[in-house]
Amino acid sequence: MQASLQHRLQALLAQTELEVSDGQVKQLVELVSLLDKWNKAFNLTSVRDPIAMVGRHIVDSLVVSPYLVGQHFIDVGTGPGLPGLPLAIINPDKQFVLLDSLGKRIRFIRMVIHQLGLTNVVAVQSRVESYQPDQKFDGVLSRAFASLNDMVSWCAHLPDTNGAFLALKGQYPQQELESLPAHLVLDKVYPLTVPEQEGDRHLVVITRQLASQ
Repeated sequence: MQASLQHRLQALLAQTELEVSDGQVKQLVELVSLLDKWNKAFNLTSVRDPIAMVGRHIVDSLVVSPYLVGQHFIDVGTGPGLPGLPLAIINPDKQFVLLDSLGKRIRFIRMVIHQLGLTNVVAVQSRVESYQPDQKFDGVLSRAFASLNDMVSWCAHLPDTNGAFLALKGQYPQQELESLPAHLVLDKVYPLTVPEQEGDRHLVVITRQLASQ
């Protein structure tokens, strides 16, 4: 199975411009194996086929990597560590906090951190509204977490002054963007290409209006 997963991952990565080392490929494959192994006990994802997980979870997370500006990121409502774990694996120079309110998900993530020897990831069990970090973040990530309005409201205390909200969305969220609060600015919406995956993917980047503007 490991060989099949690695072949699938390498085939998909070859269709992107992502640079992923052989060691990182092995870590990503191990992540899929652990996700598959613990999925029945922890109900981590509705995707049951590990080969399908490679595209729908791993590569779907990795395509956000080129848009990570800064060093310090938080993945809110991370679930089983998506997109945070794959992004942390291929960005060892960046720091990631993975936040979720469910203990079983955080236990799984901590096990992965230990198994893969990741030193740039911290898993935190908390509701996002209650989490008070010692250091604010360059980017606040979410994947299938909430509406844009809820995300920027619940996570308002998390970005640094120049930090951004980065929301992974399916279709272009026109209605959600139209209802954004006035103090926030739509920086850009990037169409994302995930090889061999159906449906639209977009990364929405939102920043705060500076007082001088």
